[in-house]
Amino acid sequence: MFRFVHASDLHLGKPFGRFPEAPRNLLQQARAALPARMAEIAGTQGAGHVLLAGDTFDQTTPAPDVVRKAMNAIRGAPDITFVLMPGNHDHANAAELWAQVARDAPENLRLALEPVPLSLAPGVVLLPAPPSERRPGRDLTEWFDTAPSPEGALRVGLAHGSVTDFGTSEEGASSVIPPDRARRAGLAYLGLGDWHGQLRIGAETWYSGAPEADSFRHTAPPGVLLVELAGGASPAVTPLPTATLHWTRARLELSGAPDEDPAALHDAALPPLADRVSTLLDLRVTGRAGPLARVALTRAIAAAEPDFLWHAVDLDGLAAVHDTQDLDAIDRQGALRAAARALSEEAANPAHDPATRETARAALSYLFTYALEE
Repeated sequence: MFRFVHASDLHLGKPFGRFPEAPRNLLQQARAALPARMAEIAGTQGAGHVLLAGDTFDQTTPAPDVVRKAMNAIRGAPDITFVLMPGNHDHANAAELWAQVARDAPENLRLALEPVPLSLAPGVVLLPAPPSERRPGRDLTEWFDTAPSPEGALRVGLAHGSVTDFGTSEEGASSVIPPDRARRAGLAYLGLGDWHGQLRIGAETWYSGAPEADSFRHTAPPGVLLVELAGGASPAVTPLPTATLHWTRARLELSGAPDEDPAALHDAALPPLADRVSTLLDLRVTGRAGPLARVALTRAIAAAEPDFLWHAVDLDGLAAVHDTQDLDAIDRQGALRAAARALSEEAANPAHDPATRETARAALSYLFTYALEE
């Protein structure tokens, strides 16, 4: 039996430039901790190897300390052999990067920079397909079919690219790998990188996914794969979660019913309070709400925001509904009441185009907010 951990897409050194400083720093720290975490997982699970299927580094010129810290983490687990193959972000032609990796490399690191067989253990051969550029534009695993290996050896493939049309490639990679490559090449297992969501293509072919999420796109928990190979049996593949930060996309739909409590519904849609400090939240609200309900919702949103590592809300899908009784919350007479009534009539006037009605609805919602604050 041969047992190993399959991982990919660590993207060490990813800048996360769109985030404020505090969450950006934590996102970077979570990635920097991944090599040590994978070594710990491998040791706990009795796996002697960690196979990294590309994009260990986020770019071809990471900061020197990013490389050094990764090498030091690997050096700290001398009983685990790491095999590092380039991806499209850290492709094999990034000479400066791989020269630094080679200089800093510990004895338990093996580099798979060329498409040549590597012996992992007696009776186990690794066939790597390292990209030599950002967008290879061709199938780099084709050579697996005719690659030599000892009689009866377990053949393990490692590649970085797409086996299907995901609608949009991960970070622009364009190489296409046949989904039946494992069968064609007699592979006991084909470990893939590039797609950041954990995904089973077939019994012998898996994407490990990114061990820490970097978007709200994927639904499978970020992690690595523990793989066990034995003779001619199908591989035993066990997903193991690794993420310390959580990207959560929450949905809230309001009906606009008079007895609806938007604040309570909002709170119920959120993760538990204890999890929020490590959660990046993307909340999308749809449906209908009157001005008072919308004000209650925005207050609930503002109250919860400090609990999260990062917090974003999209209210574009929430339509406004109006009741003349709502206007009493502003005033029963006077200039504010007159302005609110005029905006309410404009928002409901079918003679206006949709953009004009939406502008009037938005203005009325702001007016309610300001009036209630006063």
